[in-house]
Amino acid sequence: MKDQPDHAISARGNKFRHRYVTAKGERRATVPLRDPTTLWFNTGTLCNIACTHCYIESSPTNDRLAYISLAEVEDFLGQLGDRGWDVSEIGFTGGEPFMNPGMIAMAEASLARGYQVLILTNAMQPMMRPRVQEGLLRLNAAHPGKLTLRVSLDHYGEAQHDGERGTGSYARTLDGMDWLRDAGIAMTVAGRTMWGETEAEARAGFARLFAVRGYAIDAESPAACVLFPEMDETADVPEITTDCWGILGKSPDSVMCASSRMVVKRRGAERPAVLACTLLPYDPEFELGATLAEAEGEVALNHPHCAKFCVLGGASCSG
Repeated sequence: MKDQPDHAISARGNKFRHRYVTAKGERRATVPLRDPTTLWFNTGTLCNIACTHCYIESSPTNDRLAYISLAEVEDFLGQLGDRGWDVSEIGFTGGEPFMNPGMIAMAEASLARGYQVLILTNAMQPMMRPRVQEGLLRLNAAHPGKLTLRVSLDHYGEAQHDGERGTGSYARTLDGMDWLRDAGIAMTVAGRTMWGETEAEARAGFARLFAVRGYAIDAESPAACVLFPEMDETADVPEITTDCWGILGKSPDSVMCASSRMVVKRRGAERPAVLACTLLPYDPEFELGATLAEAEGEVALNHPHCAKFCVLGGASCSG
């Protein structure tokens, strides 16, 4: 079975056990890679903080995904050209990407090839080191309009954010956002919807914060202010069948794995692996191979996150 917690598997009952057939015997929905627009790199699961509800369990001690290197990133950038993927964006996630000592160099390599670069960060101490700040300023000046940092700001309120990330985290993140604002580096925000608010209420709260702080972020834009639902693997969610596309009025092309892949380096592995999804870094069923060529196959939606987060929630990790 999958590399998942026992309580999560038991809570699913007979659901999500067979790759191509649901518990009711219906044909499970699959998603082909139709239009790859984003290639993600997980820079490593080490992080400067440990959040209460981190889907990837990042922390100062979790190195299950090791630091990926500049040479490994450059290899996959070369594969993009070889495979003819029409990717426009390179995304970096973690862990905290700025914990990886090669982060600036990896972003520079991607920008030099003409890609947009998106870096997900908590905007705290790792990003605020002088060497990193100098690198970000240099890259932003050399590639205007090509670099964006998406800051994890769980809630516009200090109490809610600190409840997830630790006392003082909110203030330190806003300090980082203030620096990005003053440096003229484009930023967006990733928040969460786990406090019983409507989406409209959450966006209004973020809009007030952005206005007060002078952040050029459109709180009404789902791309600029991304609001992620909580990912609870024990929740009872429906399995997605092939008939669901018509019932829901959705297309397989709207799901993340139709347009993106993620590269990770597992601790102790000789080389990186390509995954179907940024949300499932540890599930071996969603590991597609060691090259982009091997990762071009269809993906069976055989996980609760596929249903709740992507199909029903309509979430996307890219802008």
